[in-house]
Amino acid sequence: MELPDDLLALLRAPSLCFIATTMPDGSPQLTQTWVDTDGKHVLVNTVQGFRKVKNIARDPRVALNVVDRDNPSHYFRIRGRVLDITETGAAEHIDELAQRYTGRPYQWYGGAGQIRLLVTIEPDTISSMG
Repeated sequence: MELPDDLLALLRAPSLCFIATTMPDGSPQLTQTWVDTDGKHVLVNTVQGFRKVKNIARDPRVALNVVDRDNPSHYFRIRGRVLDITETGAAEHIDELAQRYTGRPYQWYGGAGQIRLLVTIEPDTISSMG
């Protein structure tokens, strides 16, 4: 599925993003996260061992909201499937995201020993509001 230009712009900006995964008991788990794109997929950077990673390993279906910081009533709803989770390039990627979101290098809030993961999501459905 092709990502609309408006969504690509939000994914390349410091936009608010919320990702939902499914807990083992079927209940939803929601996390605010930084977001990016490779032009075709949605990219989320996370840490090995986090709840969302465990949930994705069991069930790769996810839902995301990407919100325009300047106009919160303008947002995209994305449902899709995780295609890949990799360490390759993830540490460098979090520095790029930190520059975008904070204007400085990543601060390694959980400690420099964290193993960063890059999650690639293929959208199945995309809709928008505003």
